[in-house]
Amino acid sequence: MACGGFICSKNSLCALNLLYMILEIGWNKSKAMQTGLEETLNCCDFAQVNYNRTCEAVCFRSQQCEPCSVKLQAHVEDALNVVGGVSLFFSFTEILGVWLSYRYRNQKDPRSNPGAFI
Repeated sequence: MACGGFICSKNSLCALNLLYMILEIGWNKSKAMQTGLEETLNCCDFAQVNYNRTCEAVCFRSQQCEPCSVKLQAHVEDALNVVGGVSLFFSFTEILGVWLSYRYRNQKDPRSNPGAFI
């Protein structure tokens, strides 16, 4: 079940767009989560930094903060790379299993009756 390059890239972009929307919805869900992420990732706001508001990040004092969406996307990209590598490993082992089963499916058992498959 291979897919063409255009279809795969289109589906990947749609999935990343959906992931970005889920991150933004999660960001708007809880103020406590926002302040925790701002402190942990050292970033302010989600898409664009507004220095007229308050922020818990250390970089806010020097007014050189990045939006949190940039840093969240970097962490998500790292996680997706790991998941992609693991899934590629298992897909190759599945292909090896299919090849081995196809190769040895009709092989006779030397311990059984020699005329059993005739």
